[in-house]
Amino acid sequence: MKRVILIVLALFVVTVAALLGYGYYWLTDRADGKYFTHDGVRIFYTDEGQGEPVVLIHGFAVNADLNWRRPGITQALAKNYRVIAMDLRGHGLSDKPHDPAAYGKHMVDDVIGLLDHLNIKKAHVVGYSLGGVIALNLAAYHSDRLLTAAPLGAGWEDPKDSAFLDACAKMADALESGKSIGPVAAALSGKREAPGRIHTLWVKLMTGYFNDRLALAAMMRNMTGLAVSEDALKHISVPVLSIVAEHDPLKLGVDRMKGKVKDQTIVIIPGADHISAVSNPLFLESLTVFLASHKTML
Repeated sequence: MKRVILIVLALFVVTVAALLGYGYYWLTDRADGKYFTHDGVRIFYTDEGQGEPVVLIHGFAVNADLNWRRPGITQALAKNYRVIAMDLRGHGLSDKPHDPAAYGKHMVDDVIGLLDHLNIKKAHVVGYSLGGVIALNLAAYHSDRLLTAAPLGAGWEDPKDSAFLDACAKMADALESGKSIGPVAAALSGKREAPGRIHTLWVKLMTGYFNDRLALAAMMRNMTGLAVSEDALKHISVPVLSIVAEHDPLKLGVDRMKGKVKDQTIVIIPGADHISAVSNPLFLESLTVFLASHKTML
């Protein structure tokens, strides 16, 4: 009997170790890519497929592979498009400055710098969460370089409403003190839906063990640099796609955009939250339909 118990325990330990090992591999394995330097910061990116260029911009505390390749979006789009996925400064394999002045609008300029580096005049730009905020900035202030903009899992945060920026400052304080953090939306009140448990645990895991906390804190201290004015929002001249989960705390930002953006398509994913939305079949389906409906000869 004792031998059976020992065998069961050994199998349990081996199974747990295998699962942990696979989890670590899943979180850290990266596709081969290249680097370019913009504004003194080295940026990592991948470039695959052929056709009209689509730039993918990932969310907070993850990287291009976790946001886009793991759910199969990079591979699906690369069948019909040239797909360029970048690691934002402060994230992944890109450089991670600790100075807040290195973030804000510089994160938007990095995308333009990448297009220049690759000699691309115009591209479809797709961003999720933090990447969606950057995509919205590009639509508002660099529409001449865009074919379309898809700020996904994110919306418009009114610069006059200090709640969001105040929450970012609190999160930066926590990161600088060596703590992991939950979603920024957890620090917000009002009409937003609270983040789910998986969303909260995921952000805590990524900020606690798989990122440079000081780089993330520096980025959050310059979120004002990513603010978009209401006037700029109303003057966006490219087609815009907003995909957001029904239970995403950032859905409020999408609701705020209604009637302010001239050519906006909104897709709500029923029953999903901020984390599960990207893996939902409706997410990729809606994105591919939108891109296909706005194909153009470059």
